[in-house]
Amino acid sequence: MTENSLNVRLDKWLWAARFYKTRNIAREMIEGGKVQYNNNRTKPSRNVDIGAHISLWQGYNKIEVIVLALSDVRREASLARLLYEETAASIEQRKQLELAHKSNILFAPHPSQKPNKKQRRYLLELKYSGRQ
Repeated sequence: MTENSLNVRLDKWLWAARFYKTRNIAREMIEGGKVQYNNNRTKPSRNVDIGAHISLWQGYNKIEVIVLALSDVRREASLARLLYEETAASIEQRKQLELAHKSNILFAPHPSQKPNKKQRRYLLELKYSGRQ
């Protein structure tokens, strides 16, 4: 990790903290409004401060973190985890979304195999039988 007195850009910090795979993706997410710095929309060149509140989207999950340390170097995940602390509200919200997703899968199960030719014909017949 680098010294905490360094100026680190937001896109570079998000990349070093392993929220996004590349700096370009981090920049696109910031410019697209998917990342907020202290509850405000910001630019990729914004310098990150220790104690800042960052909220970002990863897929369908909104993650809220507090900056604990600064780094402009991408390291292994165990060291990257030391750069931030996720808020308790964010953790709880992710768990609720995960539970909702799992329960939704039960209501829309996927078949174990693709339909064969006879079944496909039957499905197409059902689909187009109501059309005139």
